[in-house]
Amino acid sequence: MCGLAGAAGLIDQAVVAAVDRMNDAQAHRGPDGEGRWSSGLSGDFEVAMAHRRLAILDLTPGGAQPMRSEETGDVLVFNGEIYNYRDLRAELEASGTRFVSNSDTEVILRAYAAWGLAAVPRFRGIFAFALWDARQRKVHLVRDPMGVKPVYWTVRGRTVFFASEVRALLAAGIDRRLDPTAVASFLWHGFVVGPQSIIHGVKIVPAGTHLTFDGGHLEPTPITYWRLPVASPGSTTPAAVAETLRETVRMQLVSDVPVGVFLSGGIDSTSVAALACESAGAGGIKTFNIGFDDPDLDESRYARDVAQALGTEHHALRLTEADFRRQLPDALDSIDQPTFDGINTYLLSRAVREAGMTVGLAGAGGDELFGGYKSFVDLPLASRIGRLSSLAGNAMQGLTGMATRAALALGVVPPQTRWGKLADVISSGGDFVELYQTEYGLFSSEFYANLATKDVTPADGPLPWGLTGEQMARARAVIGDDRSLHAVSGLELNSFIRQRLMRDMDAASMAVSLELRVPLLDHKVIEQVAGLDERSRFLPLGRKELLRKTALSRLDPKIFERPKSGFVLPIDTWCRRGVRQQMEDAYHDAEMCERVGINAKVAATLWHSFLRGNPGLYWSRVWAIFILVSWCARHRVAL
Repeated sequence: MCGLAGAAGLIDQAVVAAVDRMNDAQAHRGPDGEGRWSSGLSGDFEVAMAHRRLAILDLTPGGAQPMRSEETGDVLVFNGEIYNYRDLRAELEASGTRFVSNSDTEVILRAYAAWGLAAVPRFRGIFAFALWDARQRKVHLVRDPMGVKPVYWTVRGRTVFFASEVRALLAAGIDRRLDPTAVASFLWHGFVVGPQSIIHGVKIVPAGTHLTFDGGHLEPTPITYWRLPVASPGSTTPAAVAETLRETVRMQLVSDVPVGVFLSGGIDSTSVAALACESAGAGGIKTFNIGFDDPDLDESRYARDVAQALGTEHHALRLTEADFRRQLPDALDSIDQPTFDGINTYLLSRAVREAGMTVGLAGAGGDELFGGYKSFVDLPLASRIGRLSSLAGNAMQGLTGMATRAALALGVVPPQTRWGKLADVISSGGDFVELYQTEYGLFSSEFYANLATKDVTPADGPLPWGLTGEQMARARAVIGDDRSLHAVSGLELNSFIRQRLMRDMDAASMAVSLELRVPLLDHKVIEQVAGLDERSRFLPLGRKELLRKTALSRLDPKIFERPKSGFVLPIDTWCRRGVRQQMEDAYHDAEMCERVGINAKVAATLWHSFLRGNPGLYWSRVWAIFILVSWCARHRVAL
């Protein structure tokens, strides 16, 4: 797990210096070593690469990067892990390939030499890498199937720059301009939907794709090598899925450094911990949990009960409001792109890293795969409501618009959840993608239209449902005509997981040099699960019976018979107390709000309505605006 940076195309000393700055800006991603390499400065298409190393496998200098093949001259910078590298290595050795290290990095190089880009679908892991093909004089940027590891790129003149983080590209000296469409995307979601980033001209390589740059192509089209699978009910069995889960956790425990498990006490993280104990023995597994003073959000007692039942070496950590205030500046610094999420992962990752771990396993993905969220109930129900009442949609939208404007004129923000979005539900006509966007949007479409300034609003009106036409088409392609629970899962995996959670988890964990692994999101697991019939996979909704039967059969079921919570910080309370002044400073900075595309007067009304306790205004709404304004101020960017 590391940080990569580089440039390809016209390379001169100024470009090399920019790559060095990008590498320095990512020092937190790799404290165990660094390296630089350049093909030269004389040609029309050269390459310069740099790397920061967080040593996980093969801790010797043999695993250092950039790694160059003496046989082919190819050079690789790589961030992530290839979990099946031993199997691939054995296959390559059987055909005569010789290795000089024990690293998975070298396996990528040798596999590419043998199979070209056809090797990529054979990699099972989390990865983003840049590979210089010395013979064809091309650079490939490649990203893993679920987008666990990011890689961003941008073009300046005749040179393409790439790095693991947006902030590294800013360090290269690119224009510090916000992308108006990305800001509009953020105001809807609380994060930016790719492939664009918050910075104008900077894009992320989409999950499950690769791009190839050469002298004639500095703006290539991504080539998709893996897609989320369509449902194939009955093509597999719960027993086969259980075996794949066990195999996956076993593979992801491979490490030459200490490994811990994030344990909330819920079904997903407990399943990962239990399967890890099956593989490594309970005595060899360390589990970690953070508790809070707020009893409604504190799940530490459940995590303690689970750890005791499993027999793990458990570490119960505590986060007070004072701790949060003290660590907040560092937590805000950890955010690579503005997002209202990720602070929780940063604080837990920091505590786990300080406890001596270098690798952590998390339970992310269980809700999305097995129907744990409200969306699996709400979307089918809302779809029926939308279809039945679609004729009233336009009229209700008009009435809602007038009501919203009237409320804002009185200094009040209407509810922004459920009933506050009823007009959006009705106007969707039952469309699954539009309903999903409505459910996960921070605001109703009417309030969103008032919050965004004209600088981030296209001439034909605000982004419909928070997505561009291209993004909407991609979302629809994920589910096609499917309206089953499998379709809800596909939307969750494609949007929440790929666009938000994985990016946030990477930035937050790598800020403290911790590698996070997510066994439930292994692409082979996802393929297997897609073959289950609906009853075996989802029903009864919310219980995730397959995980219970696979991993939790020896635990007391009473541990899990409680309302779903998840790892949520008491930010709602802390916004009103310990960090209130900091947030008010951001909300009262009218000039900065306007410079980043936010109507300052509407934002101030939102903040004061939240402080008054107006219904339907969750903390995430005000936190998102605070994050955007403070991030832009920190990084000196504006429209």
